[in-house]
Amino acid sequence: MKTEKNILLAFILNFAFSIFEFIGGIYTGSVAIISDAVHDIGDAASIGLSFFLEKKSKKQPDDNYTYGYIRYSVIGSIITTLILMLGSVMVIYNAINRIISPTEIKYDGMIIFAVIGVFVNLFAAFFTRDGCSLNQKAVNLHMLEDVLGWAVVLIGAIVMKFTNFALIDPIMSICVAVFILINAIKNFQEMIDIFLEKTPHSIDINEIKDHLKNIDAVIDVHHIHIWSMDGQNNYATMHIVTNATNHEIKEQIRKELHEHGICHVTLELESEDEHCHEKSCKVEVNSNAGHHHHHPYHHLK
Repeated sequence: MKTEKNILLAFILNFAFSIFEFIGGIYTGSVAIISDAVHDIGDAASIGLSFFLEKKSKKQPDDNYTYGYIRYSVIGSIITTLILMLGSVMVIYNAINRIISPTEIKYDGMIIFAVIGVFVNLFAAFFTRDGCSLNQKAVNLHMLEDVLGWAVVLIGAIVMKFTNFALIDPIMSICVAVFILINAIKNFQEMIDIFLEKTPHSIDINEIKDHLKNIDAVIDVHHIHIWSMDGQNNYATMHIVTNATNHEIKEQIRKELHEHGICHVTLELESEDEHCHEKSCKVEVNSNAGHHHHHPYHHLK
């Protein structure tokens, strides 16, 4: 619930502020402020979307979505991040235009707007800081870069007031936009990995295999698949070769996997003399140790 409330608050603050900012940008003639306003309206729209998707992601699993709705939150952060990337490119484009043909700027008005801008966004960033979903992280990145953007505008406005060097305005907005773009791309990469079901970066499959094989009754482990639903909830399925009785070995394995940050496990137990029918398990016992699971034919002897 807290995450949703934070996102809603960020949305209201951002939307109200971007309208105020737009007027300010037109009044002062500052491209840094106008481009920031365009960017903020985009932010507000995507944060509004994030709010609904974050809400939906909390729904319990049902017959249509047997894994639950967790990934809706990730979709929210993908859209938010894309808007962020697009906004940054637009800001850079506008700033370059302004360098080519500079215009008059009202510095005093710019300083006043920047001071208000820093405080409003600092307030919003403070409220969205402690979420753990990728969606909330994307929203928080927005807020932080807004604070940064305004701090830069403020410093620039003060310097320009005393030096009358108007090029500082577009140069500042380019620096901030590039910073935002780099962070957004990193964030985007993380989300694409989730949709491609890549093994979460905090998990080492070989290490997990070794740890599981250290459990007394476990003869071998194969057919391991580990993926993440949203960057936090990790799932795993695997085949365990063992001659032990079911429940106690399962308990030990679940406990071990839990320590590796895997919360949802599906295990298939096989006895030592049982033939595994799955294609990617065409391996002699132990011959796949030290290999990743997704190249089944590399360890055929």
